[in-house]
Amino acid sequence: MYYFSLCLDGACLAGQAVMHLLFASRLTGKRLKLWHVISYLLLFCTIDRVFAKLAPSGIVSIGAGVCALYGMSRFVLKNQRSLSWLTAILAFYISQLSFGIINSAEAVIFPRYLGTPLLYLLLIAVLAVFFVLCTCCYHVVQKLLSLTAESQTPYLELLLFPGLFFFAAELYILHTAYNFLPPSLSLEEAGKHGALLFLQVMGLAALLCTLYAYRQLCRGFQAQAALQSLTQAAQAQKIYIAEAQTRYEQTKAFRHDIKNHLSVLDGLLNRGALDESKAYLKKLETASNSLSFPYQTGNPVVDILLGEKLGLAKEITAEVALLLPKLCRIDDFDLCVIFANALDNAINACRFSQGARSIYITGKQQGDFYMLTFENTCSEAPLPPAGTGLSNIKSVAEKYRGAVLTEKTGGNFSLHVLLNIS
Repeated sequence: MYYFSLCLDGACLAGQAVMHLLFASRLTGKRLKLWHVISYLLLFCTIDRVFAKLAPSGIVSIGAGVCALYGMSRFVLKNQRSLSWLTAILAFYISQLSFGIINSAEAVIFPRYLGTPLLYLLLIAVLAVFFVLCTCCYHVVQKLLSLTAESQTPYLELLLFPGLFFFAAELYILHTAYNFLPPSLSLEEAGKHGALLFLQVMGLAALLCTLYAYRQLCRGFQAQAALQSLTQAAQAQKIYIAEAQTRYEQTKAFRHDIKNHLSVLDGLLNRGALDESKAYLKKLETASNSLSFPYQTGNPVVDILLGEKLGLAKEITAEVALLLPKLCRIDDFDLCVIFANALDNAINACRFSQGARSIYITGKQQGDFYMLTFENTCSEAPLPPAGTGLSNIKSVAEKYRGAVLTEKTGGNFSLHVLLNIS
């Protein structure tokens, strides 16, 4: 029985260590390496053996285990401090909860099989049920709470308090109700263990409800941020469209009056007033320059947007080589969404790049499809998570049955936007 218990404890410790680390890596979206698993396995088993002799109650050993998992998450997997604490607490809480549920069942069933060969099979079955229960709980928590670097998790520290409460309550139950089991249980004692089992299941349900509420809260924050961004973008696009229309009306009026200007200039030249003619031509040139666009794409809204966005980024070399088709069913507002967000991202990326900074914008039509390409210099560091701007561009592309593709090669980034213009 001694060697059997030793092997069973070893399998239980090894299984817990592997599950803890797998849970931490999957919950935070970090990839594990073999040496991570081996290091934590040795550390976890060492802590259990050392503290089992120094503090037989087990609470100190569990606390040290939580700290060890925190260290692996914080310094090896490179997670944030609050995220590492939360991951460690949840991992140990679930394993201790599974122990509690199993112990409740053992307290009722096992006393009658003490001293019989069937006890060995029951112990193996209990260990298997423990691993299955842990795996299921970890899977549910992972579904409810994804803490990867791409996810937005504001006020993560708030989850530490309910997590610590559930964890402390579970430890109290384990070390007050299951320290000693008599050979047989009365009906009253069996009822107490049944009540403890019910409380532990309710504790798990309460934790899952808390995580679900937090996930909905995060989604609410994301939706609010996206709505605010869209509202600002919509207001900006309205300003661009209004200004483009104003510029168009001014150009139309200038063209309408050009015959009158030519008549005045002809009269001045006929009278031999060369100085007055030169001054009048200078005024016409100034008026003409104020109405011209630095970039000509065939769409006044896009022209003025390019002029304003790229005009503010004087330290960036910009080249625009595109001509938007005249017979195009794409709304001006949607074009503004694409160009405004793409230019904002490109200008921001250029400012973080070293050396020459450039933006190159091209367009190419093939049949019923039109491909917009935005190329810009950027830093060689990994790209940050996709933001609201790129999501808005993808929404417009999907509206016109198109697609969006991003590429990064060294210090160069490319954004391709395919649109159906038929």
